[in-house]
Amino acid sequence: MAHKNTITNIQNKKKTGKKITMLTAYDHFMGKLVDEAGIDAILVGDSLGMVVLGHESTNQVTMQDMIRHAGAVRTGTTSALLIGDMPYRSFDDPAIAVKNAKRLVREGGCDAVKLEGESYGAASAILKEGIPVLGHLGLTPQTAKEFKVQGKDAAAAKAILKSAKRLEALGCFALVLECVPAELAGMITARLAIPTIGIGAGADCDGQVLVLNDILGLYDKFRPRFAKRYTNLAEPAMKAISSFKEEVEDGRFPKREHSFIMKKEELEKLK
Repeated sequence: MAHKNTITNIQNKKKTGKKITMLTAYDHFMGKLVDEAGIDAILVGDSLGMVVLGHESTNQVTMQDMIRHAGAVRTGTTSALLIGDMPYRSFDDPAIAVKNAKRLVREGGCDAVKLEGESYGAASAILKEGIPVLGHLGLTPQTAKEFKVQGKDAAAAKAILKSAKRLEALGCFALVLECVPAELAGMITARLAIPTIGIGAGADCDGQVLVLNDILGLYDKFRPRFAKRYTNLAEPAMKAISSFKEEVEDGRFPKREHSFIMKKEELEKLK
């Protein structure tokens, strides 16, 4: 039986100096692949709005979207820690936040939830219910007006550091740092006891997270500089689809080996 990652396992990696790995996933098959590859944690991100549902931003993703996709990933996941994004407006006040976090856990099968920004009241209320919370600072796509690096000047960097310390004090088990200078991420990582997970935040974070579709070359509308493409599955996929089209149109598919054949005696009865 596969070893199940827990919050304690994730936090112990920081203590022992081992890097934490996290990827997004949005369905059963991709979740299964990521899980079997030994990735520590899977984030069912609200990025599904763009890379799966075709929306222009994450803000059109609903709680029902998140629950449906988290549940699909859960069916393919046995060892990775499963974290569900709390979508836009789903944690506007503590009572709403608790209700929706419980749904992600109960209906979506998540082990923890992620909150963007300085959502202290919501985070505190969810934590009091015993649901682990992953914080998220720096660039927060749900509220960002444009995609740009955060904390570039000393004042902005100090504000992010202060927010990081507060989320740690509330009880968040780890913190995502998105699109911040590497020096700031390194400073936050050194000053927090909880792990930091970077995305466009340099190499000094305790771990890294990327969008699965980005590293597989399956999303081409937007490609941030930090999203390393490890392969380009879109090209062989398009080749296979084009080959199918051509073979159907010229009669090469399906052949006899792709068909089911009646017994001769049964065919005679039919005639």
